[in-house]
Amino acid sequence: MYSIKVNDSFSFETTLKKDVLSINNNEVKADISKLGAGMYHIISKNQSYRVEVVSLDRAVKTAEIKVNGNTYQVKAKDQFDALLEQLGMSNLNSNKVADIKAPMPGLVLKVLVAEGAEVKKGDNLFVLEAMKMENIIKAPADAIIKSIKIKPADKVEKGQLLILFS
Repeated sequence: MYSIKVNDSFSFETTLKKDVLSINNNEVKADISKLGAGMYHIISKNQSYRVEVVSLDRAVKTAEIKVNGNTYQVKAKDQFDALLEQLGMSNLNSNKVADIKAPMPGLVLKVLVAEGAEVKKGDNLFVLEAMKMENIIKAPADAIIKSIKIKPADKVEKGQLLILFS
């Protein structure tokens, strides 16, 4: 069972058992044809829908879809997400980081961020040269940079504090 929220306004309960889809305990009969990567044509209750999956993030169970040209933000929760929420543990998936330490000894080539900048998980922070290879160090979580302890041409040791987050 999934709880689906569309545009943070509309909620639906869905189940899929033996290839039978039910939405809010009503069985849905639809003819679905895949047109290409992320493109579908659906006919249900004598209505035709052209659906495009614009983006999909399986890890956080979110998607952006277009239906007949209208864009929708979709969020899903399964029974495990609901249980974690009931137990007050729903924020365990969000990483909270305090700092970045050097993963290896090396030479700082470039610093790509500034103090006070807001970074998202996966954003590039700095370039570290180690063993004649350039390594782009990325943000491990969404955060705000409190302090940068390095500058280009600095030599760093493994475990050395490089960036603090607030």
